[in-house]
Amino acid sequence: MGKELLLEIGTEEIPAAFLPKTIRHIEEVLPRELSRLHILHGDVKVMATPRRIFTAVADVAERQENRVEEKLGPAVRVAFDESGNPTKAAAGFARGQGLDVSQLERVVTDKGEYLAARKNITGEATTSILASFLPGFILSIPFQKSMRWMDLDIRFVRPIHWILAVFGGEPVSFRIGNIESGTSSRGHRFMSPGEFEAASLEEYLRETRERFVIVDPEERRLIIHREAAKAAESVGGRVLDNTDLLEEVACLVEYPSVICGRFDRAFLDLPREVLVTSMMKHQKYFAVVDDEGKLLPHFITVNNTEPRNPAVVAAGNEKVLRARLTDARFFFEEDRNKPLEQGLEALKNVVFHSLMGTSYEKVMRFRELAAYITEKINPRLSSLVDRAVLLCKADL
Repeated sequence: MGKELLLEIGTEEIPAAFLPKTIRHIEEVLPRELSRLHILHGDVKVMATPRRIFTAVADVAERQENRVEEKLGPAVRVAFDESGNPTKAAAGFARGQGLDVSQLERVVTDKGEYLAARKNITGEATTSILASFLPGFILSIPFQKSMRWMDLDIRFVRPIHWILAVFGGEPVSFRIGNIESGTSSRGHRFMSPGEFEAASLEEYLRETRERFVIVDPEERRLIIHREAAKAAESVGGRVLDNTDLLEEVACLVEYPSVICGRFDRAFLDLPREVLVTSMMKHQKYFAVVDDEGKLLPHFITVNNTEPRNPAVVAAGNEKVLRARLTDARFFFEEDRNKPLEQGLEALKNVVFHSLMGTSYEKVMRFRELAAYITEKINPRLSSLVDRAVLLCKADL
């Protein structure tokens, strides 16, 4: 029975879009690296919040596996002369392996017979291997963008504030930049910012939860999904499904708290797409619809804290959304005041590429291509396709 390995990298706020890829990377790479290091292990569990990347590995062996390493040397035909005496090639290879030529073995490969050095390697203690391996592994985690901070010669997605590294209840000591690893982690940034000790996965999960941190993104997603459904039901609707938004919001918070707000019913006169984009894309709010799929004048937002007064938080979000929708209405009505065709002429003043002309010229090239394709496929649609092409960039 092996020991538990816990590793947590505590950082400043990590962009939500980075977390799923980071989790997948560690799940794929860490088992492979431990195997490369000849360290037997069990399941690898990776979880993350905006402020921490956490990994737990079960049943990790206390020592590397004992093993026999074989290294091929020169071919036998060049390793001995006609009298059977070792050549410089054989002697040099043996010396490089710390062996006598007589200790070398002959092995048959697809390319012929070769000399080989076989060594019995006794595995080192896992703790010492981890202390050397983990700093490089952490800094090798790939991100779309990384940054430097202070005067440190390292890069990571965001500045590192703490590192928890525990193997079998004992610390794994190493240093990254100005941060020493240890056995302590931290709670929620606002509701419980203090440090706490954790020597096991069970203790870590209990302590983080008591300090308002739900480390597992899947659990946060389920909480948001469940509580948002309840909130929508309380106003006579249901949440407009959006899996991508649910995944994103789950990666924006450590302790999700769902709040339902409302907006002026007059905004429902705007096209559905305008309302949904303003709520879901810009504000990360969930839209609420009735049984027929029509939008209701309500929205659901997810807070990163447990508010003392949810009504105050709802009012603040309502104010922000009101400004968004007011702007959206203004721009929508401005666009409606002029025919879409007018935008085509304006494209003559929009440079597409310095070597490829304006956006207007690009549309004209589209037009030629579309006419050719339509003629081959369905000539009856030629006028409809031509108009669609002419207007496809007119709103730029």
